[in-house]
Amino acid sequence: MENDEGFTLIELLMVVAVIGVIAAIAIPGLLRARMSANEASTIASLRAINSGEAGYSSTATRDGGYATTLAVLSLACPGGAIGFISPDLSADPAIKSGYTITLADGAGAVAGSVDCHGGTSRSAYYVTAVPLSPGFSGRRAFSTAAHGAIFFTVDGSIPPENGGVPIQ
Repeated sequence: MENDEGFTLIELLMVVAVIGVIAAIAIPGLLRARMSANEASTIASLRAINSGEAGYSSTATRDGGYATTLAVLSLACPGGAIGFISPDLSADPAIKSGYTITLADGAGAVAGSVDCHGGTSRSAYYVTAVPLSPGFSGRRAFSTAAHGAIFFTVDGSIPPENGGVPIQ
């Protein structure tokens, strides 16, 4: 008598096929979840930049000016221990969570007073966040400015400074 232990080739192929079907169903959901997480992280980064600019405006300048770069915004004023934003946003532009985040002059921006680092501040700022790979790292693009509202476009194009759809 033979001892028939183990699986036949047909049984193994059936198991592989079932795993393949389950994976095909699950992967699009995982990609959507990843895009949602990237978008949520980017919105949080824009809120952090708005808060950092508000702190910089009230602490680092005499006339309420705003930082000219993310690198300046990440520095602490002399005598301070921490910057106004976290170091992961200090590059110009910053790349975080599948998005490129850029800080620029806002509409009608003019030079402001000298800040605590000896650099010049400005009267307005405009921040944009665009997906590195639209449709893969994120679908929406975001923008914000000194007013603090965050706007988005659904096609990944850069929203105008005071336009697009507001985040609720």
